This record gives sequence, C-alpha cells and structure tokens, in this order.
Amino acid sequence: MYLIAGLGNPGREYEMTRHNIGFEVIDYIADKYKVKVKKLKFKGLYQKTEIEGEETLLLKPQTYMNLSGECIRDFAAFYKIPPEKIIIINDDVYLDEGRLRIRKSGSAGGHNGLKSIIYQLKSDNFIRIRVGVGKKRQNEQELADFVLSRFTKEQIPLLEKAIVNAADAVSEIIKNGTESAMNKFNGDKPE
Repeated sequence: MYLIAGLGNPGREYEMTRHNIGFEVIDYIADKYKVKVKKLKFKGLYQKTEIEGEETLLLKPQTYMNLSGECIRDFAAFYKIPPEKIIIINDDVYLDEGRLRIRKSGSAGGHNGLKSIIYQLKSDNFIRIRVGVGKKRQNEQELADFVLSRFTKEQIPLLEKAIVNAADAVSEIIKNGTESAMNKFNGDKPE
C-alpha cells in the first residue's frame, strides 16, 4: 500500500494559494480515479483507491502545514506503511513555476511541512514530489505572504500542467519506481 499525501492548509482562505499545490494534486488524482477525498480520520481527509494495481491512500492533512507530520505519522502507523512507500507532494519556492523535482529522500529544504514529517516519522526516507510555485523575489514580500498568495492569471496554465505532471509522476513511481519518475519529470518545465 502507498500513502500519497498532498500538503496544504485547510480552509477556504487558503484555496488556490501557492502553499496548497499539494492539495490540488490530490484533488486532481481523486477526480482521475473517480473518488472523493472526504473521509476524516487522524486529522486528515482521505480516500482509498487503486493506482497502477496498488492499493493507495490519498490524503490531505487538515492540521495546517507545520503539523502535517502528525497526520501522516498516524496514517502510516495505522496502515503499516513504511516511509519508502510514502509520497509527499508539496510546494517549492526554489523552483520556477511548474517545474517538478522528485527525490527518494533528503532534507526538508526549509519547508515546514517536510520538517514536521521528518520529525514525526523519524526518517527522511520518503519520496517527495516538489512542485515549483515560483521564486520569491528578494525583499518584495515575506516568504509566508508569498506562499499564501495566489497565482497570477498567466501562471495558472503552467501550474495546471504541473498538477497533471505531478499526478503522472505518482503513477510512474508506483509502476516503474522513483528513478524512472526522476528521469522523466525532474526539471522539465511543462509545455
């Protein structure tokens, strides 16, 4: 079983913000597999489905970004899912809009949601799909304000393609492994 978790903040005021791109990817995957991520357990909205023949849990933690690890830890423990079968989808302010970076493990890279997950799982050995949401310009605004801002009209088509690519990357990881997904999707800007 795989656990696919998209990171974001709950609440209408955070919908369609840069920080919630993980939620957008989970919603897209759910639509693709004709399921709704609406069941509530362990402070998260979830739904089971099957992707590439594997039983899969789709998850949107409802704990706010900084505490995402609590929800993911509880799901992983309850369903006995090891870290290497957890795929986290999150925003990345160090990547241009729409670019993906897939990694098998590694540091949090300054992302508070990833910090929380590493702390709660006591491991950094989980897969992450980082979706570029644009680089914050020096001294223009605080990082917190930037990640909670919405995309411009010009950026939306690029991000929509990135959401599709991130969903495809999830399927590729499950079907052919993380290395294959890294070779296919890392660094490419959506066309």
